[in-house]
Amino acid sequence: MKLPQIRKILVPMDGSKNSFRGLDYAIHIARQCGATVTGINIIPFYPKSLLLTPISYEKELRKKGKEIMEKAKIRCAQNGIVFSEKITDGHETEEIVGFSAEKKFDLIVIGARGLGSVKEVFLGSVSNGVLHKSKIPVLIVK
Repeated sequence: MKLPQIRKILVPMDGSKNSFRGLDYAIHIARQCGATVTGINIIPFYPKSLLLTPISYEKELRKKGKEIMEKAKIRCAQNGIVFSEKITDGHETEEIVGFSAEKKFDLIVIGARGLGSVKEVFLGSVSNGVLHKSKIPVLIVK
């Protein structure tokens, strides 16, 4: 049986240790397959009524997203991997699954986020949603 070739890897990045752990796995796979890596950072929608200064908060999240992508780009460059980025806003799961299908990625590598003291048992809500809604393979890194 011939396995599908992996040429394009999508890595959701939120700045957590687990998202960078996922990036490290993606880099390893990319080096083995000659693939490229794309990082995606999603700025979630929050009801404006919950935020005191919604414009400055969104601006801060965009700035943080750029910083995360810059760190990811450097890490990929140090390993000889071509990296591109996408910063968007919306619902995390839908944006990741939609973007991966639209751009025809071969693999999604996502870090799992734990939930308190039971983090070994449960996946984070975003990684769990991506796992169940994606039509392409998903590698969840704990």
